[in-house]
Amino acid sequence: MIEPAESDNADTTAGTDERSVADRPRRLGLLLTVGGVIFVLDLASKLAVVATLSDRPPVRLLGGFVYLTEARNTGAAFGLAQGMTVVFTMVAAGVIVVILRTAPKLRSTGWAWALGLVLGGALGNLVDRIFRSPGIFRGGVVDFISLLDPAGQVWPIFNVADSAIVCGGFLGVVMALRGRDFDGTRTH
Repeated sequence: MIEPAESDNADTTAGTDERSVADRPRRLGLLLTVGGVIFVLDLASKLAVVATLSDRPPVRLLGGFVYLTEARNTGAAFGLAQGMTVVFTMVAAGVIVVILRTAPKLRSTGWAWALGLVLGGALGNLVDRIFRSPGIFRGGVVDFISLLDPAGQVWPIFNVADSAIVCGGFLGVVMALRGRDFDGTRTH
């Protein structure tokens, strides 16, 4: 009996992997749905905050664990690099483009959730940077959730978009550490 050569087995295995990846459903719809929901929640919450919390003292919730207070952030997370709004606008736009270019290859549910969270958050903060005062590409992001202190002294003030970006980033790290690829396969 003639046994197949080593390379023939490798080709057969690779062919099986290719078919299994092709059989997996694309997750573009999930990514766009998650991103859209986060974007709408972020936009609605910011509109509500600007309409109700402007020029008001912070609202204390949960015995002082959470405060709702309006703040504007022209920098990065944690108030770093204040005044670099144009740079962060370009970074957010770049992140959005990379996610949308990756989206057609996406077949992993976990990665669809992770990238959808980041996409929605990046879009939410990008809209603020483009359209809020003082002007185009110089707008301050509306932040309003403060933990343990109304002025953000214990933990920086944040918003729905920031939370989504952090959660999406964390989920992406978990997916990468577990060896999950965008196409749903597992890396060894």
